[in-house]
Amino acid sequence: MTPDPITVMKSEAIAYVVAGICFGIILGWVIGTQQARRSGATPAPTAAAQPGGGGTVQQQAPVLDEARVQALNTILQGDPKNVNATVQLGNVYFDAERWDEAIKWYNRALELDPRNADASTDLGVSYYYSNKPDEALAQFEKSLAISPTHTKTLLNKGIVLAFGKQDLKAAATEWQKVVDLAPDSPEGQAARRALQGIASAHASEGSATGNP
Repeated sequence: MTPDPITVMKSEAIAYVVAGICFGIILGWVIGTQQARRSGATPAPTAAAQPGGGGTVQQQAPVLDEARVQALNTILQGDPKNVNATVQLGNVYFDAERWDEAIKWYNRALELDPRNADASTDLGVSYYYSNKPDEALAQFEKSLAISPTHTKTLLNKGIVLAFGKQDLKAAATEWQKVVDLAPDSPEGQAARRALQGIASAHASEGSATGNP
């Protein structure tokens, strides 16, 4: 049976609007994360648009900070159980888009500190960047088991559900949780923009089909 052209148009409209909204959220989180890491602060988890998805801006591949890697490895040689240095090493590889290395170091950090929700969520995002959305979502569940109200995890979970699983209803549920928990936080504002994007898409659907 040939799909109804209007149904196809509705799906494409939703995908287009949500992609635009989420890409803006993603870009803001990536910038914020990189700034936090350069300043030495605990990094905020980021989220990625669907790998290989259309409409994204092609950017130059980041360069690995070899000096930082060497410095952190030196710390770990003298103190192998240094959780902060281990997480920071994962962050350096994350920022360089060396996902396999980032995953390795975040996993090691969690062996040292199993209740580090930030490292757990960064690990989940690294899985997603590696085209492993199911592993990403499973890791986010571990983060939420540690901290059920971890808004950065919920925000990222919504984005993975939207892009990795094409489940906008489930994504909206997660974003609404963020808004309910922390409406004025950066996470809450980002989630609200994503929800507004979905609402606008559905409004456009109604106009196209003549429905109220």
